[in-house]
Amino acid sequence: MAELPELLVLAEQMGTELAGKTLADVEVVQEKCLNLPPAAFRQNLVGCRIDRVYNRGKWIFLDLSQEGHLLLNLGMGADLLYYGPGQAWDDGHRVRFHFDDGSGFTCRFWWFGHAHYCSTPELAGHEPTASLGPLALSDEMTLEWFSSLFGKGRRRVKAMLTDQKRISGIGNVYIQDILFRARLHPTRPVSGLSEADVARLYHATTGTLREAYEKRGLAYEKDFYGVPGGVTMDDFLVGYREGKPCPECGATVAKIRTGSTASFICPVCQPE
Repeated sequence: MAELPELLVLAEQMGTELAGKTLADVEVVQEKCLNLPPAAFRQNLVGCRIDRVYNRGKWIFLDLSQEGHLLLNLGMGADLLYYGPGQAWDDGHRVRFHFDDGSGFTCRFWWFGHAHYCSTPELAGHEPTASLGPLALSDEMTLEWFSSLFGKGRRRVKAMLTDQKRISGIGNVYIQDILFRARLHPTRPVSGLSEADVARLYHATTGTLREAYEKRGLAYEKDFYGVPGGVTMDDFLVGYREGKPCPECGATVAKIRTGSTASFICPVCQPE
């Protein structure tokens, strides 16, 4: 499942390729991924120019002329693939977007993906994106702002960091090594964290995500050109390494249940 590093790469590449191009046609194969009937979805998009592309949380925003936005969510996984003018298109997509220069891109959602259209006035009321918190690698996420999240309350640290309404872009993939680097157990109550704990967690969060972004994301996720990222399972410290030795102390990495998700921890470095 794509998280912030992969989505940053996609949004940058899409902005480079698509900015200034005008949508000439939209083909919908699976209408369940839309928020509008296919005819209305197409009518709102055709003739619009792509002005810029950016991401918020796990959504990619294509800012359109004529006061509109195309919003893409990769759900539990998806391929967004670019095709240059004259290049043969592969099958298997759910939505296909054509531009006036003969180029285009396809969306092949694996599970729970979405392609939504919203006018600019309606964007503030778009329920899936309106309440998203600051992006985990944005200028907004300073240590001071990050520290303000940790006060009273019974929330657990993993649940806090993966709450998209608090901080957007972190999921169950990178959270594993973030917590390990911060030496925090995923079920630690946020109200019990010291200033030093929070500072370690902040630097672990930004450092882990930035390193993954610099490697262009996960090896099992493709970028806009179909190229896999550079982060492999061997790059994780404890994430998805159940039964392997901890790289710091040599203890055996354990897999535990944390709510509805699994977590991978070193029981010595991350005591409960």
